[in-house]
Amino acid sequence: MTRKTEGVTGVSRRKFIATTGAVGAAGVAGCTSDQSNNDDSNNDDDQSTDSPAGQSDDSDGETSGSATATLRAEGSSTVYPISNKGSSYWNSNAPPSDGEYWGKNSETSVPGWDEIQTDKKIADYFASLYGFETTDQRSKPPYATIIGLSHSGTGCKAVRDGLVDIGNSSGPITAELGWSESKANEEVVDHVVGRDGQPVVVSKDIYDAGVTQLTGEEIRKIYQNEITNWSEVGGPDQEIYAIGRAEGSGTDTSFRLNMLGSADASMSGVDTRFGQNQQVATAVQQNEGAIAYMALAFTGPQVKPIAINFEGTVYKPDKDAQNTIFDSSYPLNRDLHMYTKKTEETPNGTDKREAAFINMFLTTFGQVVFVEQNNYIPLPTKDIEKEKSKLPSQA
Repeated sequence: MTRKTEGVTGVSRRKFIATTGAVGAAGVAGCTSDQSNNDDSNNDDDQSTDSPAGQSDDSDGETSGSATATLRAEGSSTVYPISNKGSSYWNSNAPPSDGEYWGKNSETSVPGWDEIQTDKKIADYFASLYGFETTDQRSKPPYATIIGLSHSGTGCKAVRDGLVDIGNSSGPITAELGWSESKANEEVVDHVVGRDGQPVVVSKDIYDAGVTQLTGEEIRKIYQNEITNWSEVGGPDQEIYAIGRAEGSGTDTSFRLNMLGSADASMSGVDTRFGQNQQVATAVQQNEGAIAYMALAFTGPQVKPIAINFEGTVYKPDKDAQNTIFDSSYPLNRDLHMYTKKTEETPNGTDKREAAFINMFLTTFGQVVFVEQNNYIPLPTKDIEKEKSKLPSQA
């Protein structure tokens, strides 16, 4: 059996840097991520990014004449598909005649367009709700957005330290930073943009051998080194290769909290850890006898979610099942967070740049295109309204 045993490291945090000048091709890289160095102890990246449409930066992040600052986010690889896709759409500033990415044409219409009905380009529209001047130019939004890829813990630290505007996390900041609820409420605002029915997956050889369902207790015993061979749970006589996420990732924190009962629970059964969901998916594909926990967006034919029996209720990875991992009652279901920091300039914790960007996700359009199309779980209407109430008033 082939095993991948390399360790995993953190991703460097980016400083929030205000910049000036016209946007170039690199400034419209919504799909750009900071993956070149995975050591959280390394020096911060001091490179600047041009602001769009000839705008200069404003230190408090609010509009000041034509001045705006690039919005930066970093953190969870689970939240990354949502945040990064949103950033790509934002930076494209597509016109309403597009029909595929924004608006409507004779052949296509974006989801939720009937609720929006605007003649503005996509970023122009959402930014204008908070008083930003429109550019009316494709690929030149009122301000650019950049999304970095690291971990939930890194994203939470980065927003805490003022290095980014938004910290993406798939685990609660209380668990990631060891804060109390009152401390978290004093320091940040928690914007929930979607949910993940965190699955447990096995490699194709194990799934094909008949291990398509485990109990919660069996999974706990595997990760706490009490079950070490697939034959002990009805599978082949084969050693279990247990894959974990990096400590400090929101996926790891959530799994420990929900499956093992504590964010500090022992996981002595883990054979190797990886820093990102993409790496976990690759490891499951490349190794026989594998089991892992990860985000829904990264599952597929070669990385198959299994059903889990929690105290007599079987949750299946099928959206049409009576009980499914997409249900809010599924024990591993978790919120996906975008945290913003409370400051003297923004005592309510969210400036207008952050509000305009986050508000885009809290629409029917955003929930379908950025959440559901990434295989995550859209928020119910009452939760969307709750999240909208956390944003500052629109212009």
